[in-house]
Amino acid sequence: MNAPMDDITVIEITNWMAAPSCGAMLADLGAKVIKIEPFGGDPMRGMGRPPKIDEGPAKDYDYGFDVDNRGKASIAIDLTQPEGQELVRELVDGAQIFLCNLLPTRQKKYGLDPETLLKRNKSLVHATLTGYGTDGPEASRPGYDVTAFFGRSGLYDAMREGPDGFVPMARPAQGDHTTGLALFGAIMAGLRLAEKTGEGQVVETSLFETAVWTQATDYAITAVDKAPVRRRMRNQQITATANRYPCGDGKWIVINNPEQAAWPRFCKAIGQEAWLEKEEWIDQRSRFYAMADVVAAIDEVLATKSRDEWGAIFDAAGLIWGPVLSLDEVAKDPQAEAIGLFPTLESEVAGHYRTVRIPMRMPTAKIGPKGPAPAVGAHTASVLEGLGRSTQDVEALIAAGIVKGEDA
Repeated sequence: MNAPMDDITVIEITNWMAAPSCGAMLADLGAKVIKIEPFGGDPMRGMGRPPKIDEGPAKDYDYGFDVDNRGKASIAIDLTQPEGQELVRELVDGAQIFLCNLLPTRQKKYGLDPETLLKRNKSLVHATLTGYGTDGPEASRPGYDVTAFFGRSGLYDAMREGPDGFVPMARPAQGDHTTGLALFGAIMAGLRLAEKTGEGQVVETSLFETAVWTQATDYAITAVDKAPVRRRMRNQQITATANRYPCGDGKWIVINNPEQAAWPRFCKAIGQEAWLEKEEWIDQRSRFYAMADVVAAIDEVLATKSRDEWGAIFDAAGLIWGPVLSLDEVAKDPQAEAIGLFPTLESEVAGHYRTVRIPMRMPTAKIGPKGPAPAVGAHTASVLEGLGRSTQDVEALIAAGIVKGEDA
């Protein structure tokens, strides 16, 4: 089977997680992705949580960096030197995609802005990921997902429980990976348009605008009425059959059956048919005004069985529900196994280990991780030789401090 993008070359100048995750997707789809790093490497290297393994080579492996940089080649170039900048431009000349998260001012400073690169490569797709967009007063403001995606977009505020609830904390790279997906889609559109017109394309997205899109259902109203979203606590939900509840084993369950007709089925499933006769709970409206009492009563009943026992009961009743799984439960979930969510990779350092695949499948195409993430500058020599540089030329560039090899 062919990989969908095995005829595509990507030159990537990215760091941290958002833009690199887009490059990892392109690599998993078969593209040749060349990651350009500073001599000290992407600052994300070594920043991930170490695994809870006491011994063996795998205990120090950088799994966090690996997931966003697997299958890439690494070349270390000093972008502050004009010769280094020209090397990057030469690499871009032979590529279909230039992927970066450089702020517009830095792109211009290094001669890697769209105007410069598209003059040299007429069909290039120039893709940029920023915190807040490349226009406006915030164009030069750096941003991480916790600041630009969750904070600035209103998402953190909307997720608070109640008017005085604490601001929650997102797990690592949630906003980054979502924005990486958005940039991937923009790149695919750019490639298609470049193919149709023969003209290069400039595409971009940002953490801020992607986060707003994820809340489009709320913003469809808020953009009109300018009113803040109501943050409902668990005992203030609109309907009791669309809520989350703790079970007898301390684990939680989520049910989502908002329609009026679900209430009788739910009451019968949990053995509380008598609730159907309670005058103060007789319809959706009355239950809404009595929601604190309704939730408290459901909590008391669900405390009598485990999460999995209730799940089986809800299945039999035709109710839509889901378990609130811990991350380690998901990693061994039979459904995750059935769809190949955690494929196995092999590295000389860590041996065989499980990783996470990108969220797409094509039965007739080869998609998946090609190999582990590279060391800094692991492919400097081979990439430069691909530009026609001799071994002596490469050694001279290393000696001049313009590039760095893996062992330099």
